[in-house]
Amino acid sequence: MRIVGLTGGIASGKSTVSNLFKSNGIPVVDADLIARDVLKKGTGGWRRVVDAFGRDILQDDGEVDRAKLGQIVFSDPAKRQLLNRLLAPFISSGMFWEVFKLWIKGSKVIVLDVPLLFEAKLDRWTKPIIVVWVDPETQLQRLMARDEISEEQAKNRINAQIPLDWKKTKADIVIDNSGSLEALHEQFRKVSNQVTESLTWVEFGLSRGGALCVLVSVIVGVFTCRSIYNNNRMK
Repeated sequence: MRIVGLTGGIASGKSTVSNLFKSNGIPVVDADLIARDVLKKGTGGWRRVVDAFGRDILQDDGEVDRAKLGQIVFSDPAKRQLLNRLLAPFISSGMFWEVFKLWIKGSKVIVLDVPLLFEAKLDRWTKPIIVVWVDPETQLQRLMARDEISEEQAKNRINAQIPLDWKKTKADIVIDNSGSLEALHEQFRKVSNQVTESLTWVEFGLSRGGALCVLVSVIVGVFTCRSIYNNNRMK
């Protein structure tokens, strides 16, 4: 089994590339979708976030107001790190259970779509690593237009992430999304061939047994982290 890492930055076009993988029959495990699930009312993630940030972040129906929470964490690095620490165990375990289910079904290639691939140290489990890159000015303009926010707000959100130029240096494959949608599709066709072609497991993949070992190791690590966190909270 081959586990492909897909990452980028806000307004880089990573989600577009992720959707292209899906439309070409390559399964994608999306960390953002899992993050939404772990914040649903009544879940463990929901309780930890409400405990940390207060009930003011909730909507009338009890669900987390994601826009309000986003404003809080994008303006305060310490609170952003706290949110990531609170949700990381739930998101990681959710992602790897999804990978496990796809592995059981016999999927040969699985894409992990993770905005914080490097920050969460998940890059160690993926090969190749694909970074969707865009030049800084294009990224800024696209974010302002997409979210209808000011230049200052857009810069704050971009600066809250690891720079795309740094991620680019860590990539096995770079998709430059600074141009047109047609240019992106053309690059994707080449990348799709690269990640699905037959290569030795040492270079790009894992044997079935090796994949299982990785999955089990990561899942055990996730639950260990969760246990440590709970113990620290009770002290």
